Amino acid sequence: MNTSTETPRPEPIRFDTKIAVLLRADLETWQRLNVTSFLVSGLGTQLPEVIGEPYEDADGVPYLPMFRQPVMVFEATKETLATAHTRALARALPRAVFTADLFATGNDRDNRAAVRAVPTADLDLVGLAVHGPRNAVDKVVKGARMHP
Repeated sequence: MNTSTETPRPEPIRFDTKIAVLLRADLETWQRLNVTSFLVSGLGTQLPEVIGEPYEDADGVPYLPMFRQPVMVFEATKETLATAHTRALARALPRAVFTADLFATGNDRDNRAAVRAVPTADLDLVGLAVHGPRNAVDKVVKGARMHP
């Protein structure tokens, strides 16, 4: 008989989906942070199922909800990023893109116009965010490595 007074730990939460951000390896640190934040904002606005419950501290101060699951961040060459984009399109996974042109714009209207002006195959991608079944996302980011 177990006489331990320890509270049993709940089972770990496992997700059948994955959120991944893929960044081009030659970006500066500020660019990596900027691109990542812009990319994940797109997923949260279109996929409400990835958002968890609001937070509250012990004093009852409320905070905004965040993603309910981890965001995996990867880096890759320009070529691997282009391949990942093609794979995400082929699998019809929800995705957000950030192109090099967006570093020269300063607002959402100009950002959208910069992307709209370039054919899909010619996008100068510096970042890609994708959400979907774990195995599909793993196939999209194949060849990339976890961000250091």
